[in-house]
Amino acid sequence: MKEVILATAASLFAVASGPVWAQSNASEAGNVDDIIVTATRQSTQLSKTPIAMSAVTNTALRDAGIIDARALTNAVPNISVTETGQITIRGVTSSDGTEKGDPSAAYLLDGIYIARPDEVLGAYYDLERVEVLRGPQGTLYGRNTTAGVINVISARPTNAFEASLDGRYGNLDMIGVTGMINVPVGDTLGVRAAVNYDRRNSYLLKGVPSNISLNPNRDMLSSRLSFGGTLGDNFTFVVRGDFTQAKGAQLNSVPTRVFFPGGVTVGVDPIYVGGSSKYLRTLPYAQQFPNNRNNKAYGIMGEFTYDFGPVQLTYLGSYRETKRRANQNYFLFGALNNPATSHGDFEQNSHELRAAFGAGNPLHGQAGIYYFKEELSLELILGNPLASLVAPGAIGFAFPQGPVVARSEAGFGQLTYDITPDLHVTGGIRYTKDFKSRDGGTVADFPNTASIPASLLPKCTGLRCVLSQNIAAQNYKKTTWKFGIDYDAPGLGLFYASVSSGYKAGGFNDGCVTGHGLGCGLNESQLYYNPETLTAYEAGFKVKLIENALRLNVSAFHYDYGNLQLSQSTVVGGVPQVLTQNAGTAKVDGVEFEALINPSDNDRVELSFNYLDARYSNFTPTLASGASRNFKGLQLDRSPKYTAVAGYTHTFQIGDGGKIDAAVRTHLSAEYHLQDLGALVQYRQPSFTKTDVTLTYTAPKGRWYVQGFAKNLENEITLEAASSGIVGAATIGEPRTFGIRTGIKF
Repeated sequence: MKEVILATAASLFAVASGPVWAQSNASEAGNVDDIIVTATRQSTQLSKTPIAMSAVTNTALRDAGIIDARALTNAVPNISVTETGQITIRGVTSSDGTEKGDPSAAYLLDGIYIARPDEVLGAYYDLERVEVLRGPQGTLYGRNTTAGVINVISARPTNAFEASLDGRYGNLDMIGVTGMINVPVGDTLGVRAAVNYDRRNSYLLKGVPSNISLNPNRDMLSSRLSFGGTLGDNFTFVVRGDFTQAKGAQLNSVPTRVFFPGGVTVGVDPIYVGGSSKYLRTLPYAQQFPNNRNNKAYGIMGEFTYDFGPVQLTYLGSYRETKRRANQNYFLFGALNNPATSHGDFEQNSHELRAAFGAGNPLHGQAGIYYFKEELSLELILGNPLASLVAPGAIGFAFPQGPVVARSEAGFGQLTYDITPDLHVTGGIRYTKDFKSRDGGTVADFPNTASIPASLLPKCTGLRCVLSQNIAAQNYKKTTWKFGIDYDAPGLGLFYASVSSGYKAGGFNDGCVTGHGLGCGLNESQLYYNPETLTAYEAGFKVKLIENALRLNVSAFHYDYGNLQLSQSTVVGGVPQVLTQNAGTAKVDGVEFEALINPSDNDRVELSFNYLDARYSNFTPTLASGASRNFKGLQLDRSPKYTAVAGYTHTFQIGDGGKIDAAVRTHLSAEYHLQDLGALVQYRQPSFTKTDVTLTYTAPKGRWYVQGFAKNLENEITLEAASSGIVGAATIGEPRTFGIRTGIKF
C-alpha cells in the first residue's frame, strides 16, 4: 500500500490541486475558525499543520464529557485508551505496564513526557486543549513515540481576572467539582489556580454477598498552580506545580470466564458468549480482601522562551515524584482469593533546550538537546494461597525491584525550506541513546525461622529468603528521521505527504544471565529483547469547501513495523511474571476520513470513517511446553478494521444571546481482538455501537450553562483486556452513565 500512497501523493502535487493536510478532529469546534496547536513545537494553525492529528478544545472536552484520557477512545480516530492507561494508536501499542516496560505512545503533560501509565488516567480540568498526534514522532518528540503522542495542554495564566466553578452529578454516585481563579500580577503576568475533585462508585456488581466494599471506584483530588506571562518584549514563561491524590477501589475486572465460559485451550481461540450489562459486570465470587489505593503525585515544570530576534531559545524542564500505596485482591484459578499489597516510589526529571530560527525566511527550523531520567523502587507482596504454593510454609511471596533506572539522551534538528510561499519541504533527524538497568528479585517471607526450608537458609536475611535475582543493564542507540512535503493551495487547503521513522528502546525480562547472580539461568537472548522500530508512509489533505461550510480531512498511511515488543502474563518456574518478546514483523494500512458540515448557522454534522488493517506478517510464538502458533495474518491488539462516527448538533437561539444545543453522537466499531500469548489465543470483542446525547443551555455571553447528558445509551460492556492463567481476568469499559453538569464564569 505504501506505493499507492506515494503515487497518490505525487499525483496530487503534480496537478497542484490543493494542499496535503493533517487530520483534525471534528470535535474541535462548531465553526470554521482554526485553533492554534503546538504539534510542531511551535504555534501553528491546525489547518496549516502537516501532521495527522486531532485537537479537542476545552469546551469540546466538556460537551463530550471527557474527564480523562479514556474517553478519547470515542472522540479521536484510531485511538484506544484503556482502564489501565494503555494507549493504542493505529494498532501500535505496548501492554507491559510494569516498572521495566515502556509505552509505544508518549503521554505528555504540557510537553513533559510522563513515564508511568498511572498518570495517564489523571483528571482533565482547566485545559486549553488536548492534542493527539497519530504516527511516529521520532524527530521532535523522540522517546517512545512509535505509535504517536497525546499532549495535554493546561490553560496558561493571563493578565486579566477570571474565575469559574463547574459541577457534575450523575449515576454511580458520580460527583465532580472544578474551580479556577486567575489573578493578574501587574500588566503582563498572572497567577492561575485550579482544583478538581472526581468521585464515582464502581460499575461492578456483587454476585455473592461480601463485607468488602467496591466503592468508591474513583476518588481523585487534583490541583494546579501556575505563574507566568511576559517580561519586556522578548521573554515569555510559565511555571507550574501540580498535585494529585488518587484513592478508590480501582477494580474494573471480572473473571475471563464471564465472557468466555467455555474456558481457554492453548492455541484455540475461545468463543465469546457475552450477556446483559448486569451479567457482564457481576463478580461471580465473594471478594475476601480489599482493593484500594492511595497514590500521590507531585510535579513542577517550567517553560522559558527568550526571543533574540534571529533565534528563539526555549528551555522546558520538570521534576516529578509519584508514591503508590495499594491493597489488591487477586482471583486465582477461578476460585481462590489472594491478598496483595504494593508500594512504589518513582522519580523522573527531564530537560530540553530548543532553538527555533529563520522565522519569516525561506529556510527555517529548530534544533535541540534532550535529557530524561527515571529512577524507581517498588515491591509487590502476595499472600496465601499463592505464597505457600511457590514456597511451602511462606506467608508472603514478594517482588522487590529497585533501583530501576531509565535514562535517555538525544539531539535533534528539523529544517523546512519554502520552495514557494505555498510549497514546503521538511527534513528532520534525531539521535537517541537509551540506558536501562534493574536490580531486584523474587523473595519469600516466612513467619519464623523454623518454617524456613533448610535449602533456603543460606539465602535468607532474617525471615526473608531470596529465591532468585533480577539483574540486567543494557544500552541502546538509534537514529530516527522524517521527510515531508506539503502544499498550501490558496483558497482550498493543505496537502501533505511524509515518510518518518519511530523507535522504542529494548529491555529485559525477569531473571539474569547464568552465573551472574542467585538463581540466574538465562542466556542473553532470553533475558533481553530488541528495540522496536516503525517506518511510516503517509499522505493526506485537509480542505475547506462551499464557503467554509464543509471541511474534509483525509489521510492514508502504511506502516512497516519491526521487532514488535509483545508482552504476556506467564508462569516461569512457578513464578508469575510479565514476559516480553520481539514479535517479528507487522504491517499496518489505513485510511481516515472526516467531514464537518455546517449546513446552517444552527446545524453541525460530524461524519468520520476509518479503515485499519493492522496484522502480523511474521510471528510464531512458542511456549515452554513446545506448543506454538503462527499468527501471520491475525489482527494486532485493539485494531478494529472499521470504525465510524456520526454526530448531529442543532442550536436553538433563545432570547437575547442565550442558546440551547441538542446533540447526538454515535460511535460504531467493528470487532477487534486481544491476544493472550501465554495461551496462544486471541479474545474477540464483537462489533458494537455507543451513543452519547447532550442537551445544553448556555446563557448570554457564556456566563453560565447547564447540561444534561447520557453516554453509552446502549449500555454496551466492552472488553479492554483479557488473560488466562493463574490470575485470568477481563477488564471492562464503562456501562451507561448519565447526569447533569453546570458551570458559571465570574
